[in-house]
Amino acid sequence: MNFGDNLRTLLEERNMTQKELAFHLNIAPSTLGSYVQNTREPDFATLKSLAKYFDVSIDYLLNYSLDKKATLQENEMLRIFRSLTEEQQFICIEQCKVFIRMNHKEKESLRKSS
Repeated sequence: MNFGDNLRTLLEERNMTQKELAFHLNIAPSTLGSYVQNTREPDFATLKSLAKYFDVSIDYLLNYSLDKKATLQENEMLRIFRSLTEEQQFICIEQCKVFIRMNHKEKESLRKSS
């Protein structure tokens, strides 16, 4: 995904229009529209404002990572997790633990049948 796609995703997750975001950041709606359409890229100050507004890293916005081990899915999961309330984070962790237990049981079952 590129910058405009990431920005579009953030807007959609918050059920927010481009015009609303442009107003909050004090930029022209047409400028924001060109970011979302990937025909223009923001300057550094705007990039910082977007990252602060959405509470994401600039690396996330630019889809950039030095850590070759972290996948796009891992980065997306971390971004989503950070946007949750503390209670939602607890529930998310508990649900993930259920998946781990299920995987462990499946591996044990396969190991026993071999």
